[in-house]
Amino acid sequence: MTAPFLHASTHKGYPAWAPALPATKVESQGWHLLQADWPMPCAVLHQEALRHNLGWMQRLVTQAGVELAPHGKTTLSPELFQAQLDAGAWGITVATVSQLALATEAGVTRAVIANQVVLAHDLAWLARLQAGHPHLQAPFLIDSLEQLHAIEHFAVRHPHPARGFDVLLELGLDGGRTGCRHGTEALALAQAVRASPAVRLTGLECYEGLWAQGDHATDAALVNRLMQRVHELARQCDAQDLFEGSEVLLTAGGSAVFDLVAQSLSSPAGKPLVLSRPVRGLLRSGCYLTHDHGFYKRLGALANQRLAQWPAHQPAWNCGSGLQAALEVWTVVQSCPEPGLAILNAGKRDLSFDMGLPIPVAWCPAHATHASAVQATPLGWSISALNDQHAYLRLGDTESTEGTPRLRVGDRVALGISHPCTTFDKWRWMPLVNRELAVVGAITTRF
Repeated sequence: MTAPFLHASTHKGYPAWAPALPATKVESQGWHLLQADWPMPCAVLHQEALRHNLGWMQRLVTQAGVELAPHGKTTLSPELFQAQLDAGAWGITVATVSQLALATEAGVTRAVIANQVVLAHDLAWLARLQAGHPHLQAPFLIDSLEQLHAIEHFAVRHPHPARGFDVLLELGLDGGRTGCRHGTEALALAQAVRASPAVRLTGLECYEGLWAQGDHATDAALVNRLMQRVHELARQCDAQDLFEGSEVLLTAGGSAVFDLVAQSLSSPAGKPLVLSRPVRGLLRSGCYLTHDHGFYKRLGALANQRLAQWPAHQPAWNCGSGLQAALEVWTVVQSCPEPGLAILNAGKRDLSFDMGLPIPVAWCPAHATHASAVQATPLGWSISALNDQHAYLRLGDTESTEGTPRLRVGDRVALGISHPCTTFDKWRWMPLVNRELAVVGAITTRF
């Protein structure tokens, strides 16, 4: 895939004094996040934390007996897709056919489209992608006869040159998003899919992430019930020979209770699923890659507790400190208009705010040029509000605390994120930094 050249006019946070460069050339430039003329705000990824998270999650799914198809919409970054594949991921999950086109251009050959495909435009695009990539595996979700009829209507007018579209039947939850609500409805749809020349049933899918409560008993019961439904439907479909292909894909999983899903995909309540075809479980978590300082940090702490006590049929998982936050947005104090308040030069255009406001995690004086000057923020600091381009940093009573330096105009403040997905889509590139905050690489995004 042809990488875009980074340029200050098209890539926010890229130095205006730097030449236009491909991301692959950034590593050799000798740049540093704290050099005096580095532009801010700037979203950065910590290289060591990324590497840790890649290996950590891969070890977890391996131990659980499933595989990883991380959701690419989190980052929509070809460089990060490749890092996940290199770490051992089975493939990449996408949400749309356009995202699949990007993934295939980046070299992805196996993907899950974790969404219903309905429009003729998208079905035609998918057919072209499959014709241009004969080995591409990219099933999408189906959950209604109406959708099946739309696919069949398309297929009559645009015969697929090789085979029908691969689909995964989706089971849903009452009051939730998509998916068949009841097993009888799902089985009837599976039978209709088997009888249709336009599609092939290659597996089942569900999604539990929106229902996570952060309570172990509630979340475990929810995941176990949902996966028992999936396994029961799989047995029924297998008994009626409704699946096609060499294996059955079972896929689930957001980033909220990934550990519970990893266990239940292979064997809810400790009962392994045995079908006439091999079964491949795919966990679709995406946010694990960068984790965060807010929503997923809280839920991740609960996952760590559970992982230390995995049941007898799965060996105890040495999770250590768990996943690590790898994404920060560095900002500058541009005004201190009144005591206890500092205005930072980043806002809704730069930062996630859909699942909690950013969290101040580190700061350093304006003149600092070395990572040794970076300090953790005092406990009293918090972001109280965001405008389009401004963040309101409340300092609490820390300014009056003896020994606490006074924040000044020009000082740098690093903000942690709650829910990384909606920060990635605000940036077209991010530098990778090491522990010394030297810039050691870059990634691009294609939103």
